[in-house]
Amino acid sequence: MPTDPTPSPADDLATAGQPADTTGASSPNSAGSSAIAAKGPHRADLSFMFAHPWHLVSLGFGAGLSRLAPGTAGTLFAWASYEVLNRYISVLDWGILIIGGFLAGIGITAFTAKRLRVEDPSCIVWDEIVAFWLVLLMITPIDFVGKLWAFAIFRFFDMVKPPPIRYFERRFKGGFGIMVDDLVAAFFTLLVIALWRMSV
Repeated sequence: MPTDPTPSPADDLATAGQPADTTGASSPNSAGSSAIAAKGPHRADLSFMFAHPWHLVSLGFGAGLSRLAPGTAGTLFAWASYEVLNRYISVLDWGILIIGGFLAGIGITAFTAKRLRVEDPSCIVWDEIVAFWLVLLMITPIDFVGKLWAFAIFRFFDMVKPPPIRYFERRFKGGFGIMVDDLVAAFFTLLVIALWRMSV
């Protein structure tokens, strides 16, 4: 079993005059890290949301501040905003908006999550918004009942996160991890809808 050897007089003489190693005790970096680690999560509220434009986007323009099921509130915002924007923009515009929203969302959500000091805060709903926009774009035209079913199926996959969705959530971290698991939930939503359409 290894033990710490007792220093000999020669060792004491060799180390005399050398500066003591204080890295572990009084390093400014370690002290700063300890102070950050000691802080708890930051609370998302109106003042936090309006503190930076990226927070406004990450929190779904306020939808993520819902105390009850913020992910559901964000998905409802996605549905409502889709109905409004779809009157004015084309399918190509939607494609650009969704791709751009996903890519930009990687950095935007990571920025907000870092400020909140939480890895994947539930109040960040930009991932739900972009993912459900994709679902609605792919199933349109469809009636209200069809959209309601799409909403329910998407929320199921996003909340329950059955395999392999949970794998993606655990495998990827940061902004990409926040965004990608909802994209996978959207894919499975579309898969279920496609299978249902084939069966009727």
